[in-house]
Amino acid sequence: MTEPTAMPRPPAKEPLIRRFLTFRRGPWENLATVVIATGVIMLMQPFSVDLYTWSFLTTLAGTAMFIIVSKFPD
Repeated sequence: MTEPTAMPRPPAKEPLIRRFLTFRRGPWENLATVVIATGVIMLMQPFSVDLYTWSFLTTLAGTAMFIIVSKFPD
């Protein structure tokens, strides 16, 4: 008598937060791009000196983050 073969289960979908925290390149690159864009917008706005003051550091942090994140696996 032959034993029944088990049907392979489809892979379970990971929760969104777990996929985001597994250090995959895609979501982290998007976040770094948003940080860079926020810094550039802060640099070009004419209303707040405080935002202008922090714009360079924000852009620099986003750029450094993008360089680091580009080393993550796909």
